[in-house]
Amino acid sequence: MEEKNEQKKSGFVTLIGRPNVGKSTLMNHLIGQKIAITSAKPQTTRNRIQTVYTDERGQIVFLDTPGIHKARNRLGEYMVHVAEHTLGEVDVILWLVEPTTFIGAGEQHIAEQLNKVKQPVILVINKIDTLKDSKEVLTFIQAYKDICPFAEIVPVSALKKRNTDTLTELIFKYLPYGHPFYDEDTVTDQPMRQIVAELVREKALRLLEEEIPHGIAVTVEKMKERKNGIMDIEATLVCERDSHKGIIIGKGGSMLKKIGSAARREIEDMMETQVNLQLWVKVRKEWRDNELLMKNYGYRKDS
Repeated sequence: MEEKNEQKKSGFVTLIGRPNVGKSTLMNHLIGQKIAITSAKPQTTRNRIQTVYTDERGQIVFLDTPGIHKARNRLGEYMVHVAEHTLGEVDVILWLVEPTTFIGAGEQHIAEQLNKVKQPVILVINKIDTLKDSKEVLTFIQAYKDICPFAEIVPVSALKKRNTDTLTELIFKYLPYGHPFYDEDTVTDQPMRQIVAELVREKALRLLEEEIPHGIAVTVEKMKERKNGIMDIEATLVCERDSHKGIIIGKGGSMLKKIGSAARREIEDMMETQVNLQLWVKVRKEWRDNELLMKNYGYRKDS
């Protein structure tokens, strides 16, 4: 039995890239379960989310990081720090890019970071489902191939699940042999409260569309199971302005009700139990530039 374990592979893989290239969508698909929230807005992921994929080949521990971008406030600086700090801690790096021949300043900055690392870097050209002609992908590979010494270049569609099995195969190819870090039924190290808070934030981002910028945090104040199995959850949406509070609540509480209903359905599916979700809205001006408030909302540089 011991010998069989030694033949398995186990290691840490980080997904990096500019905001909104599909890192969370890809990770959710690769592990087969939704853990990271996704939204059409950039910079959705704020913390480093650790998820686990285990099969007969071994175990991959994914670190989904915030997008690397030019920071505009302390929250932005924190997000970039988390993303760049991860590079030295992993066995394989996945760099996600969009299908384009234009390599902008953001990509150049990431390439500079990657040229300093010793770990194998796999370039993942995502969103190939948006191409009219699949042969176009060859021009994107040509544009990127010399920017870094890539171990592999893989075109995928995280959304349509195209070529993702090939990507998993290649990740295992570069992982070291070793024992798994987690039990085989572990999917994430995220506390349930944090996942619930993130799901509420995702629904708020989706339903509010362009009306509210990214200045929303969510805290879960209460999570208690009744004797009959119903889970009572109380959560607060924190925004930066009084005008934002009005938009989040909506006319007669309609928007807050929509956010709550959408989040409750997904939380019930995840917990496999009935959920009673109550949402509140609080204003904390300029919280994204306040280190104490950022820590209170779970954004810590040491985490």
